[in-house]
Amino acid sequence: MSIRNIAIIAHVDHGKTTLVDQMFGQAGVFRENQAVEERVMDSNPLEKERGITILAKNTAVQWGDVKINIVDTPGHADFGGEVERILRMVDGVVLLVDAAEGPMPQTRFVTRKALELGILPLVVINKVDRGDARPHEVHDEVLELFMDLEATDEQLDAPFLYAVGRDGWAAEEPEAGGGDLSPLFDMIVSHFPAPSTDPEGTFQMLISTLDHSAYVGRIAIGRIERGRVRVGDPVALLSLGDAGRVEAAEEFERSRVSKLYTFSGLDRIEVEEAEAGDIVALAGLEGVEIGKTVTDPEERDRLKGIAVEEPTLSVDFTVNNSPFAGQVGKFVTTRQVRERLLNELERNVALRVAETELPDTFTVSGRGELHLTILMETMRREGYEFQVSRPRVITRKSADDGLQEPYEEAVVEVPSDMVGTVIEKLGPRKGEMTEMKPMGDSGTTRLRFKIPARGLFGYRSEFMTDTRGEGILHHNFHEWGPWAGPIKGRTRGVLVADRAGKAVGFALFGLQERATLFVKPGDEAYGGMIVGENSRTDDMDVNVSKEKKLTNMRTTASDENIKLEPPRQITLELALEFIQDDELIEVTPDAIRLRKRILDPNQRKKAAKKANQPAAAK
Repeated sequence: MSIRNIAIIAHVDHGKTTLVDQMFGQAGVFRENQAVEERVMDSNPLEKERGITILAKNTAVQWGDVKINIVDTPGHADFGGEVERILRMVDGVVLLVDAAEGPMPQTRFVTRKALELGILPLVVINKVDRGDARPHEVHDEVLELFMDLEATDEQLDAPFLYAVGRDGWAAEEPEAGGGDLSPLFDMIVSHFPAPSTDPEGTFQMLISTLDHSAYVGRIAIGRIERGRVRVGDPVALLSLGDAGRVEAAEEFERSRVSKLYTFSGLDRIEVEEAEAGDIVALAGLEGVEIGKTVTDPEERDRLKGIAVEEPTLSVDFTVNNSPFAGQVGKFVTTRQVRERLLNELERNVALRVAETELPDTFTVSGRGELHLTILMETMRREGYEFQVSRPRVITRKSADDGLQEPYEEAVVEVPSDMVGTVIEKLGPRKGEMTEMKPMGDSGTTRLRFKIPARGLFGYRSEFMTDTRGEGILHHNFHEWGPWAGPIKGRTRGVLVADRAGKAVGFALFGLQERATLFVKPGDEAYGGMIVGENSRTDDMDVNVSKEKKLTNMRTTASDENIKLEPPRQITLELALEFIQDDELIEVTPDAIRLRKRILDPNQRKKAAKKANQPAAAK
């Protein structure tokens, strides 16, 4: 059987998962009367809620006599660890680009990874039916991107197709305006090579991703590089290390394949045998990890492991010690939090976890805010309670430039009359504008900045306010650069509850004129909990449970109608951007709260005074 192994890569919201839905339908994966939900590949609840792909997933369709293994990849650079490992399984990538937006930062990130591995691209310019579509300009921008990423001559000869994934058609010209996806399937079969593998050699496979089953335990997924494998075959699981033959007995474990699966549509199909080139799932192996090699027990040739870029951002996870600790969560102890974080390392290869000198505290490092907040949200939904510190960038020492920090490439699309506001705000954050160009006749302008990762902390909410919700901001890791010096953080103080109690409308009404509130009437608060953002620069202790005094006098003045503005909804992303070094995020299954590290107001003042003494002495 002929096989093609491909990955579909795209920027967030360029229509990748919707296109896969249509490919399933036209390749006969679904029955005619089968009820199918939208974005069927986004199986994780968080993916459905946010409309983004987080986890790389395997599927397969049959086109004629060719089996096409498809890997749906995340479009966000924060999940680059998912991208880097699955690209080792494929021989071609379908690059999906929006016909209006063109190549975006995440497009550049994933495409660079594919081109570096020598993988051939096929470009699909999607959403050509948009009113602001500019397919011919985007075609040239993609070629410029390939040249910028030093693509080979063969990669530069990539074919282009034009499509509307939602309507399920693709064509060689953007004006076609109908049909089906046959041109895309035919191009995948003709343009991409079959896997260059040795079917007659001894068995060899690199583990690229993991799954788990309650019945068979951990499942190793990867592409068979050489030979064939059958159910019941003895195999050797080699430890992580350099490529080459493994001789030392402590570097491998003997095991046996108990179950063997291949992919068909959305299902895993149990088979008795599989051969080189196919993507399969093996069960029955103990101690499987991403990057390990599974081989014939006599020919123990280790493959080159999976290289993953280092994290750029870290936060501290601590056990929840607030007055509300343990009221809702099922897992609240240090041991439970530690075990959960270590379990995450087994499949989240871009994550790092380290214990610290502080009690009950773990430093967790990842690719970016989204990478870390997805982990927090997942743990929260599983019933964990914990607290999180303000994120900080990871620095490194360089022999040439001294101290270095991560820089981001930020792409901003805003109405043209708001360009000055964005430039003015990013200037003090050490942002350096590298490009400014109008986006056709749409009245918007695209700005490109190189900015320290620290400079974007807390900026997104400010950006949305400045652009009245009309702006779009994307950013991803660009390079390591010299330390940019001090960057001004949050300019406003907070309202801190001075006692425990239930928030009352009467008290909140008196506070909303001078602050943005985070709580509503009926919400429980405790001393040291942050209940709002002050309009001034200093923090203010307030009593949110203060009730109106009861009197026997009744007038229209004393019974005025209280009208409260809706409180600001605290999300994990907003909370990470908002808090300062002396504050924490309290994450529980039913709430996300902000609090001061030191709850007692007197102790807090003493600590602040002590922290300011060295500065005053200088």
